Amino acid sequence: MKPSRIFVTAAVLATAALMLVGCGSAGSDLPVQTRPSPKARTAGGPPSHIAVIVMENEEYGEIVGSRATPFINGLARRYALATSMYAISHPSLPNYLALTGGSTHGIDSDCTDCTVPGTGLAGQLSASHLAWKAYMEDLPHPCFQGAGAGGYAKKHDPFIYYAAIAKATALCNRIVPLTELAADERTHDLPRLIWITPNLCHDMHDCDPAVGDRFLAQTIPPLLSELGPGGVLLLTWDEGSSDAGCCRLASGGHVATIVAGPGASPGARSSTPVDHYSVLQTIEDLLGLPRLGGAGCACTPSLEPLLRRR
Repeated sequence: MKPSRIFVTAAVLATAALMLVGCGSAGSDLPVQTRPSPKARTAGGPPSHIAVIVMENEEYGEIVGSRATPFINGLARRYALATSMYAISHPSLPNYLALTGGSTHGIDSDCTDCTVPGTGLAGQLSASHLAWKAYMEDLPHPCFQGAGAGGYAKKHDPFIYYAAIAKATALCNRIVPLTELAADERTHDLPRLIWITPNLCHDMHDCDPAVGDRFLAQTIPPLLSELGPGGVLLLTWDEGSSDAGCCRLASGGHVATIVAGPGASPGARSSTPVDHYSVLQTIEDLLGLPRLGGAGCACTPSLEPLLRRR
């Protein structure tokens, strides 16, 4: 086995150990699931591509039904919407780590000098020979490790926090500027997992939802056309403005989450309480990967009701 392969495999095993972490308690009056969700599946087998776009700091009611976000609401009407979705925590960074590794790793700030063990979802993908890229708007260059640059903020780039990714050039160079997305779409060379973090304005952190809606209206249509058979787009928000929660693990606010693309069930709605770990769980299930940390908790419901089954 090549040394690089050994390095990635060891990192994945370390991250997988997080599955042993207890489910904890976030304090919610909503019902808590007690049996593990069945593995999520889509009609026709594993999707060609899965894309994830994470927006910022808006409660569900500030997005769904808002006149300021016509594109997002049109996407929700055409495809599938989770009406009871909850973020894990506050502030931003713990949610991004939850989405990519199944754990907040005890981080409760937007620290830029901290690291977390293992490689999370990226390591799982690499060990399974599944290509991935994290497209970061305003990132100066691949594998940039600074705290910020222009509208780029490290706290919204979870992959660079995994020590084993930051130290491995082959993995770290998969974190690229968003400008590479259009080129990969033109050459039909998108990776299996596509992660998109907009800049601080386009993600609604520093600018109004209308600005983010216009960004998504430009970004999502060409992406949807390249997702291929069974392709899935997961559009979610990192946190809301409240402490609303569910599912024993989540208390970061009620946020919108849309499942779009060929693998989504058109017009579907699910009122089952779900959280960010449900997003990670669904990605892992669809790609045949083990469930990490909170994604493997019996308390974590699936997004499968929003997926196309036939």
